[in-house]
Formats: sequence, C-alpha cells, structure tokens
Amino acid sequence: MTLVHTKVEIKYGDAGVRMERIPREVYKKQLREEAVRLVTQGELSIPEVGRGLSISASTIRYWVKASREAKLQELGR
Repeated sequence: MTLVHTKVEIKYGDAGVRMERIPREVYKKQLREEAVRLVTQGELSIPEVGRGLSISASTIRYWVKASREAKLQELGR
C-alpha cells in the first residue's frame, strides 16, 4: 500500500504565516481499483475505505463515480 504524504510546512516571516500547499498525490491504478471494488461489492462504505487507506472519502467517492462512468482507467495520467 502506498503511504500518503500529509506533511504541511508552516513558514513564519515578516508578512505573517504562510502555509505550503500539500502536493497532489498520485495513486497507483491497483489502489484505485481495490478501493472501488471494496465499495461496489458492498464490503465497506466509502468512509470506511477512506479511513482504512488514509484517503479522503471525497476521493474514494470520485473514483467510484469514475468507475461507474467507465473512466477510472483515465485517472492518474
């Protein structure tokens, strides 16, 4: 399983506090397919899959929607 980078760097300067953007994660095709399979086969709910994989529920929901529209293979390119 791929670990998710969640580090946020905060810099203090003369202009106040500036937060660095969290980089977009690139998830492997197998991870997306497995997450969708767990949801669509009724084994787990979207929030449960998200918590188990440390991925937001909205991302899992997006993958499930893309899968239903036969566009899951196009993600991550």
